[in-house]
Amino acid sequence: MQQAIRGFILVVGAAAALWSLPAMAQVTRAGPEGSPIAASVTIPPGATVVNLSGALASEADPSAPEGSVERYGDTEVQTRSVLRKLAAGLAAQGMGPEDVVMMRVYLVAPPGSDRMDFGGMMKAYREMFGTAGQPNKPARVTVQVAALAAPQFLVEIEVQAAKVMDR
Repeated sequence: MQQAIRGFILVVGAAAALWSLPAMAQVTRAGPEGSPIAASVTIPPGATVVNLSGALASEADPSAPEGSVERYGDTEVQTRSVLRKLAAGLAAQGMGPEDVVMMRVYLVAPPGSDRMDFGGMMKAYREMFGTAGQPNKPARVTVQVAALAAPQFLVEIEVQAAKVMDR
């Protein structure tokens, strides 16, 4: 009888531990306190992972010449536009910017410059990531590339998001 009770307690305890595991598991981020970028992000087993393809900016000024950078805006304006698009794509999957775990940013030097506008990109980026209202920070890479899909685009961003879904 005593052995049966111990077996029952063991089974109930193991089931409770397994049942509560996903609730305890969470995406963890590590890195410098003041940085808007995580040095590392760990995704627990069982999390839902979504990859969004690279997004480009929407038109910012339809009155500007077609195919021009001015029609889509500078790096800051394009970054803001792309981040809004990605947020909408995440929302369609039941996620948001707070669930982004990895971001790849591709920047082209603005016309007349040989260097990407990292500062312009960061200004828009800091509006969405590492803020008091949304403190979650993704791991990220930012690179300058020679060109994107068309000459008017200065920014392309792709993201990976992960979320431990409620049972």
